[in-house]
Amino acid sequence: MSVVIVGGNDCMVCRYKSLCRQYRCRPKVFTQMTSSMKDMIGSPDLLILFTNTVSHKMVRCALSSLKGEETIVERSHSSSIAALRNILDIHAPRV
Repeated sequence: MSVVIVGGNDCMVCRYKSLCRQYRCRPKVFTQMTSSMKDMIGSPDLLILFTNTVSHKMVRCALSSLKGEETIVERSHSSSIAALRNILDIHAPRV
């Protein structure tokens, strides 16, 4: 399962990726807006938006790149590891 995380804290990127790998997911994490972010998102199975630490422009860019895709979009106000774990428990349970 491919997972894209938009938002969050720069210092937590390694922890986000590590947790996603425990759930056998292939993570991509975007904490800062880049000019090529729209092209780099691709077509993930799950898009996670940490709404407290992301700009409106990044949210619009991430959502516009998913037009016509069957992607699950989860929004979380908190960008903690516990919030990410709760989302992954629902959508990518451990085997």
